[in-house]
Amino acid sequence: MTPTESTAHSGRRADRPATETSGRERTGATDLRALQLVTTARPFFAEQLRALSRNGVDSTTLPVSGPSGSRSVTHFLRYYQDVLARTLRPGTAGDWDVIHANFGLVAPHALAQPVRPVVLSLWGSDLMGKYGTVSRWCARRCDAVIVMSEEMADLVDVECHVIPHGIDFERFAPRSRREARASLGWKSDSRHVLFPYAPDREVKDYPRAERVVERAGDRSDAPNAPIRLHAVHGISHEEVPTYMNAADAMLMTSRREGSPNAIKEALACNLPIVATDVGDVGERLDGVYPSYVCDTDEDLASALTTVFDIDARSNGRETVEDASLERTGEQLRAVYESVGVGT
Repeated sequence: MTPTESTAHSGRRADRPATETSGRERTGATDLRALQLVTTARPFFAEQLRALSRNGVDSTTLPVSGPSGSRSVTHFLRYYQDVLARTLRPGTAGDWDVIHANFGLVAPHALAQPVRPVVLSLWGSDLMGKYGTVSRWCARRCDAVIVMSEEMADLVDVECHVIPHGIDFERFAPRSRREARASLGWKSDSRHVLFPYAPDREVKDYPRAERVVERAGDRSDAPNAPIRLHAVHGISHEEVPTYMNAADAMLMTSRREGSPNAIKEALACNLPIVATDVGDVGERLDGVYPSYVCDTDEDLASALTTVFDIDARSNGRETVEDASLERTGEQLRAVYESVGVGT
């Protein structure tokens, strides 16, 4: 279906009573309450909640129990009990104006309660991975659906709001590369390539990144300096900008993406990017120089050596102004209002 930023899916479930609204005018204080269901509260999700708070939305987060990446069916079955206890127990139904399912795997739990409208945010792997069928089935039954890119909207057979995750422009900003490298202990006589994910995340394809860097080093036009590949993970989100400002380039070899925050964060830092054509990456890098979208390993390696040869920061920050946290908060608030709450 055609994506939209202003029109909500009209398919409210018939078995859910319409949400009462009080006609409150927004004054800057909290006037809307959301129960946020999520598998794992990643940094961009925490930032999203802060943006919502600045737009008058008080959020309570209910994550799935168990360690991320190793949850069992039992964890998700128990989660039904958690959600229903929060929404159906006498005296609790009025605690929330809207239930927001953040990730497709928690959408069935949101839909299990019949008393409040459900907004579903699909992040990427939940739609394009092995659980895509579940996500699409749930999307048809939610009151509004949010996706990260137009590519994702094309995979869902209901009307969608395209609202990528926003980024903190104060935190992610250009800084001195020399000072950033010194703080990390990175050698100044090497070329440093940032891989912004844990190597064991299969969909991110770290082995391909290793092949590309090795091939770049073997090329006749390779830089006369060692090329270091840094897989950055397991650090606080506050530390990430230092790594982005220390690197010569970011390399993304993902097999699938929605609207990856790492791309937008790198753009905000003016870090050159070499990436596969996934999600909205091609759209994001259109007009950004030096940055390249490629298909083959050889093209990725060639683009990487070109970035090294140019040896300059990109113009990325000026192209990503639409991805501010402030705008994200406003858009999410508007989606909540579109299903009849907080108006």
